[in-house]
Amino acid sequence: MAIATLIALILTIIGALNWLLVGIFSFNLVTWIFGVGVVARIIFSLVGLAGIWLIIMLILGRGKLSKM
Repeated sequence: MAIATLIALILTIIGALNWLLVGIFSFNLVTWIFGVGVVARIIFSLVGLAGIWLIIMLILGRGKLSKM
């Protein structure tokens, strides 16, 4: 479970950085690299699932991320 949490954390950080680029520069790195299509949708879905996983881990760990 620690590896899944680490992967989820990395995906969430990548997603957050992409949203930073969208917010500041109106530049979407994921669609720039992969285009508008199935691959980009899969990446966005994986980032969303990673966020949900981290929320679950925070709830189960009572707010501690040290169980990675």
